[in-house]
Amino acid sequence: MKKIVIIGPESTGKSTLCEQLAAHYHTIWVKEYAREYLLKNGTDYSFETLLDIAKGQVAVEELAVQQLSTINHQPSTVFIDTDMHVMKVWCEFVFEKCHHWILNRIVERKYDLYLLCNIDLPWVKDELREYPDLISRQKLYHHYKDIMVNQQVPWVDISGTYEERLKKAIDGLTLHLPLQ
Repeated sequence: MKKIVIIGPESTGKSTLCEQLAAHYHTIWVKEYAREYLLKNGTDYSFETLLDIAKGQVAVEELAVQQLSTINHQPSTVFIDTDMHVMKVWCEFVFEKCHHWILNRIVERKYDLYLLCNIDLPWVKDELREYPDLISRQKLYHHYKDIMVNQQVPWVDISGTYEERLKKAIDGLTLHLPLQ
């Protein structure tokens, strides 16, 4: 099974890209657990809350992988909206520290490709988003890019319109992980 993670700052089209890629490749995608958690429990979160969210993200990812393995006995692909790198950035950006549990999952969990969504899309306000200012968005993007540069998994920078992003993602998948 190939696992492709879509990461980047908020409001960069991660969920849209996951959904588009899953439709294109006739597979499933894993939604970002944090959105569901914060919508249910409120947006007043703490450092400890982020650990709960991280554990929830791993759980929904594991469930999706298990379900896909059960229904599809051929090699398949799953697209994942965020991973523990996102949780690490969130913890460090807000609280200037990160849970060891999250850091350990970064080391243990294996992925095949990262798609890093750039901040060139217009920021869209919703009830969960926190950083509309360009300076924060730039800092977050560069934090993610530093992570990508300093790890071993192939990655592709995704920018442009929604259509251009989808094309770049498909081209990146074709280059790094021929899926079909």
